[in-house]
Amino acid sequence: MLNYLKQTPSNKKLIAAAIIECDGKILIAQRAKKDSLLGKWEFPGGKVEAGETLSECLRRELLEELGIQAKVGEYFCTSSFEYQDVLFDMHVFRVPSFTGTLVLHEHSAITWVTADELSQYDMPEPDLPIVKLLQDQKNNLNRV
Repeated sequence: MLNYLKQTPSNKKLIAAAIIECDGKILIAQRAKKDSLLGKWEFPGGKVEAGETLSECLRRELLEELGIQAKVGEYFCTSSFEYQDVLFDMHVFRVPSFTGTLVLHEHSAITWVTADELSQYDMPEPDLPIVKLLQDQKNNLNRV
């Protein structure tokens, strides 16, 4: 029996995720939610709610998860994946600045790392193309 999923808007979920940058480093957060991703490091963000734009979602999620008011910057990339028979598009945006103090509401830890150091952290599969793109961009800048 073939296991397939119809690709219709009704079963595709949208996620907004952040590359929060400060002094040449990127913020990643360790998941505390008790699910199959417990303990993995991720780019903060979450699922888009009905009527929300991607940037509205990202601002809301960063406030809920980390207690910060984020300035959502330029679009970076999209990572598409399937998880538990649901299709997801994770749209990633740069967050060049924020106000407030980082507080862990939904994560067990946060850390600031360089693009090269991201490979040392256990991250969910959908985050890996983002890591590679960040590292490739950094390496291309170093060659110029």
